[in-house]
Amino acid sequence: QVQLAESGGGLVQPGGSLRLSCAASGNIVSINAMGWYRQTPGKQRELVAVITSGGSTNYADSVKGRFTISRDNAKNTVYLQMDSLKPEDTAVYYCHAVLMPTYRLGSHDYWGQGTQVTVSS
Repeated sequence: QVQLAESGGGLVQPGGSLRLSCAASGNIVSINAMGWYRQTPGKQRELVAVITSGGSTNYADSVKGRFTISRDNAKNTVYLQMDSLKPEDTAVYYCHAVLMPTYRLGSHDYWGQGTQVTVSS
């Protein structure tokens, strides 16, 4: 099996910073893209940032210039550095990976359990 383990969420004041981490483990052949999505009650899950195995990145317009995604391929880990946080960044953040496991053909989507980020004074 494959697991995505997230860490780093919590409560922070507006203007503050948090760093999320997500480590993929298990029976993995290769990992393509890794990224972060977020979801608030009553809304669809939305893309925050994604990074390919080659290092190309893409961000939601709402986080450009404030969030930075990075990746350690040797550790199968993706990071999201979140600076200048705003109350509207409050959400459950989910790690996502497109990867090839040993027990299935082709690449597939995998999700973490989610970590709560709350931006409030």
